[in-house]
Amino acid sequence: MTPPPHRAPTVAALLAAGTTYSFEFFPPRDDAAEAQLAATLSELEPLRPSFVSITYGAGGSTRDRTHDLVIDILRRTTMTPMAHLTCVGHTRAELAAILERYRRDGVANLLALRGDPPAGPAVGPGDLRQALELVELARELGPFSVGVAAHPEGHPQSPDRDSDRRHLAAKLARADFAVTQFFFRGEDYVALIDDLAALGVDKPVIPGIMPVTNVAQIERFAALSGTEVPARLRARLHAAADDPAEVRRIGVAAATELCADLLAAGAPGLHFYTLNRSTATREIWAGLGLPMAAAA
Repeated sequence: MTPPPHRAPTVAALLAAGTTYSFEFFPPRDDAAEAQLAATLSELEPLRPSFVSITYGAGGSTRDRTHDLVIDILRRTTMTPMAHLTCVGHTRAELAAILERYRRDGVANLLALRGDPPAGPAVGPGDLRQALELVELARELGPFSVGVAAHPEGHPQSPDRDSDRRHLAAKLARADFAVTQFFFRGEDYVALIDDLAALGVDKPVIPGIMPVTNVAQIERFAALSGTEVPARLRARLHAAADDPAEVRRIGVAAATELCADLLAAGAPGLHFYTLNRSTATREIWAGLGLPMAAAA
């Protein structure tokens, strides 16, 4: 018999209670990736994260796998899942059905995103054009704790920084919290918080952390997200590019320093982009001196 899901707290409640530590995963595409993720979950669960988030593929390409992984975590682990959902390529009715299914299955937490269309055949924009509309739909359909995305350096498609901040402020007027895209300079996060405060917004904004473990990979991700890799860090990484172990050491050390600075600056938590691997996250966790039960 399938065990019933445990009663998961909301991310909003967790943030209200204190500093959160969370991890992000993506649904596996094959048996080997599934085994890798299972090992990663097993290695990270003892850290007792506040919550974990599960991504949603472009245009809904991982719709069922995202749902299945969220429910599996809810039913088979002690971890609290947060489901990503994007509106690109979906009708309003499709999104409503997905949300109703999550509500029925006991999923309390949602990250509402506009999303990007998948590569390949053209996919229509869908009935909802902005994440804010998805936040509103989630509010209509269930008692979800809803988060949105934030970009410390500005969304790459925003015309300017001020427009980006006003758009984020509008989302946070209805959402409970935000999680940022990864970044490398603590001052970019502080500037984001200051800009939101000037707009009258004080909702929690959790910084997203992605330690560098592969130079080509992080530069590709940075180009797609509009994130700048600082010149000094880039130079150190390129100088060590032929030594993967040194690249990892530099990347983990830089991420650990950034995390410490962010916590000192008052960040409400840390959200680690794990890429379905545990080693770098566990190394940063140890470097910060976080106990195994930090999220208890």
